[in-house]
Amino acid sequence: MYKTMFLLLSVILLVNSCKKSKDQTMYQDNKFTNSLINETSPYLLQHAHNPVNWYAWNDETLELAKKENKLLLISVGYAACHWCHVMEHESFEDSTVAAIMNENFINVKVDREERPDVDQVYMNAVQLLTGRGGWPLNCVALPDGRPIWGGTYFPKENWMNALNQLADLYKNEPEKAEEYATKLTEGIQQSGLIRLNEEAASFDKEELKKSIENWLPTMDLKNGGRTGAPKFPMPGNLHFLLRYALQSGDQQIMDYVNTSLTKIAYGGIFDQVGGGFARYSVDDHWHVPHFEKMLYDNAQLVSLYAKAYLVTKNPLYKDIVYRTTEFVEAELYKDIGAFYSSLDADSYNEDGELEEGAYYVWKKGELQSILGDDFELFASYYNINGYGKWEENKYHLIRSISKEEFIKEHGISLLQLEEKLSQWHNLLSVERNKRDRPRLDDKTLTSWNALMLKAYVDAYSVFQEKKFLVMALKNAHFIVNNMMKEDGGLYRNFKNGKSNIEGYLEDYATVADAFISLYEVTLDENWLQTSKQLTDYCFDHFYDDSSKMFFFTSNKEKGLIARKLESDDNVIPSSNSIMANNLFKLGHYYGNRHYAENAKTMLNNVKEAAVTYGSGASNWLNLYSNYLGDFYEVAIVGSEAPQRLKELNEQYFPNKLIVGSVKESSLPLLQYKYNENETTIFVCVDGACKLPVKETEKALGQMNISF
Repeated sequence: MYKTMFLLLSVILLVNSCKKSKDQTMYQDNKFTNSLINETSPYLLQHAHNPVNWYAWNDETLELAKKENKLLLISVGYAACHWCHVMEHESFEDSTVAAIMNENFINVKVDREERPDVDQVYMNAVQLLTGRGGWPLNCVALPDGRPIWGGTYFPKENWMNALNQLADLYKNEPEKAEEYATKLTEGIQQSGLIRLNEEAASFDKEELKKSIENWLPTMDLKNGGRTGAPKFPMPGNLHFLLRYALQSGDQQIMDYVNTSLTKIAYGGIFDQVGGGFARYSVDDHWHVPHFEKMLYDNAQLVSLYAKAYLVTKNPLYKDIVYRTTEFVEAELYKDIGAFYSSLDADSYNEDGELEEGAYYVWKKGELQSILGDDFELFASYYNINGYGKWEENKYHLIRSISKEEFIKEHGISLLQLEEKLSQWHNLLSVERNKRDRPRLDDKTLTSWNALMLKAYVDAYSVFQEKKFLVMALKNAHFIVNNMMKEDGGLYRNFKNGKSNIEGYLEDYATVADAFISLYEVTLDENWLQTSKQLTDYCFDHFYDDSSKMFFFTSNKEKGLIARKLESDDNVIPSSNSIMANNLFKLGHYYGNRHYAENAKTMLNNVKEAAVTYGSGASNWLNLYSNYLGDFYEVAIVGSEAPQRLKELNEQYFPNKLIVGSVKESSLPLLQYKYNENETTIFVCVDGACKLPVKETEKALGQMNISF
């Protein structure tokens, strides 16, 4: 319906390469300056000297559109977005285009990472209109914010033609614009609604198995990940499938998970020189990435590889955890305890032109010069051949075999190879650092920091490296001291000592989750209590009584045409699925039936969709698994509780939570269990405990990982 309505204004999306010189990025010595100069978002600041009269999304901007009776032109992107840069150069830096935009529109630039709420609504509109979405996201709306038209990337001429037609439509046929807005807004408000499932909640192994069967045809059993290209790592999917394979005994799924993890680690999507992961691979075998590096990807992949190491003891997985955290600390960390958001895909090449991947790729001659006599061995390891060739005469490093296979093939020892790899990485790092570096998005986002906090907790739990816990605690204290408000709520953003955006459900859910995990490795009840406080705040400000789900935005937020319920798991699990998992755990910790029942209701609401489309509901399926077989509450009490905790964490039991104390505690699961003369472990299910034991091995013997 919406496609037909907007056929006149639709355009064909073109994928052209576009480069710009360093001189062009100077914006003619800042000839133009708009109101974005007062913002802190690096993405918004990138547009502060466009000739377009940009505004930030806020109440004042929305009032201005109504006052001047102008259409809103809402353009959404983010700092590491390659095609956002292309459209900026082609259109937003052009004075002719800017004149059309300034005359007819109130132009609003939005950083989707700071304002995912705005992005959700207008992405929804564009998907209804075109059947697809992406960034840059461009949407035109009536002065009250109701959209009438939109799309993603537009070449300059198509963009100008569309804007002229829209301006003419609003001037001469406002009743049509109103009709479009009414119908499209109705579609936005109806899409994604979750209705309360009033049938009794029931979860069984066969239904979960059916979900895997539905999912299996989309799994690439040869290369890992999803079939075809592009390939996204999707850590949430692999994390759930790791758990499912272990608990169900499904060897095919376990092989798939290990294939995926190995191929991703070998691929060019992992920076073989500097560590860390790019966002996704443009091909079907993980070779050439879209080169932007996002904090949220790296955080979740650290957690995933740590858990996978615990299951398999594969040294490759441990190496990935250590090298990725080293990358994060070198490139995305501020010493006040905060993590930055991303590194751009683009940087300047040797010709002074902005080019995606220029910082990361190599020419054969360069490598020969840098590595000298080691080049042939290096070329064999990293495929400086037809397999590793990218385009023209450029190569992107990619592995194809294990270290064990390589040393056997080349007649060297593992120690010799490790020494070579260290030398090669150092040499290439020194040379690479002479190049123009990718731009850093140095804003701090609460939810992404919480994901990284949890990554460090998971790494510490598995490897018992004190430095991982130190990093986790620094970030946790940063969140408490800088992102929490006096009323108990959270801010979304932080930069230059400033936070000015209300937190979203994603922020609350991820922080509560991270603090639960931090409690489980420190036994410091303050983290658990803070998690509970944040959860209670969500019931007060985000809860939808009719569906028993949570809105993405709080009831304090104004200005959007719809409050959305986020339930589909994506690269980051949905905020509702994280919240439901939190409620399940907090229900156990505090003996809170309201939490426990709400978690079950939320899962029941999405159960049918989760079974049908598991890859879009993997975190919901993680919760589903908690209801199959026994879920253990492992209570450790006594002076040696920290040591017993470390011993317990040496084995992977996804169907457990840890509760413990070195002294008396008021937590329901710890009451009447403390004995000052000994340390005791209680293995319980729904509060009913087996005989207490003193030895960790005996406690583990009382637990069963299978469904």
